[in-house]
Amino acid sequence: MAGATTAQRGGERRQPDSGPPPSARRPRRGPRPLPRRPRLLLLVLALTLLVGGFGTWVLYGSDWLRVERVSVHWTEGPRRLTEDQIVAAAGISLGTPLASLDQEAVADRMLAELPRLASVDVVRGWPNGVSLKVREREAEVLIPDGDRYAEVDADGVRFGEVDEAVAGVPLLDLDLEDSPSTRRFGEDRVRREAVGVAAALPESVRRDTRVIRVTSYDSITLELSGDRTVRWGSAEDSAAKAEALGVVMQAARDARHFDVSVPSAPAVVGG
Repeated sequence: MAGATTAQRGGERRQPDSGPPPSARRPRRGPRPLPRRPRLLLLVLALTLLVGGFGTWVLYGSDWLRVERVSVHWTEGPRRLTEDQIVAAAGISLGTPLASLDQEAVADRMLAELPRLASVDVVRGWPNGVSLKVREREAEVLIPDGDRYAEVDADGVRFGEVDEAVAGVPLLDLDLEDSPSTRRFGEDRVRREAVGVAAALPESVRRDTRVIRVTSYDSITLELSGDRTVRWGSAEDSAAKAEALGVVMQAARDARHFDVSVPSAPAVVGG
């Protein structure tokens, strides 16, 4: 019994499997799916391109964000120009995409075409407007020019003309024909210096100043109402001279001639 059992077991031994290796019997699989993060990045990129393209179309291709109106706002100072003049100088075509508006080019064009403008700020007013915020130059002095008067601002810029003298704005009389100051400094600089004198005057004195007469760089005289005069000297230390003039005029109300060429020692001349 024991021997037969042993033989039987031996007869039942399994022979080695001659088929293909296990790896060859694995079923084929399709393309491996992308990890979750790259899929999310691709989705975000696609949405970004879609939104960006739509946004570009809205800004430049659609009729939604185009210029429909141009308005003018004066920030301060005089208002001699008309709104139509300012809008025409801006040259902004209605229907232009608001996003493509070159604000700096518009401002430069306006300043070149309208010398009376001192500053311009071009502001987009989404969705359909443009605001032109302007400030006009203000005449500090008037210079006789034939039958008219040239307007000159505090920077010495000639920006316009008027037919008649303006109350409260002094005339600037440049008598420099025989003055060596013209050769040394140039008429433009002498004029700017004289305009600086006008800008430094107290408002009460400025209202009474009829003429600022200049015969050389260091010889400026103010002619006031009531046949009063002020010897100013050069335009240097104008702020100190203006302060000294206010003091001496208060101290000698009936005086007609003043000298503030040396501001630390103002004087009344001739009583």
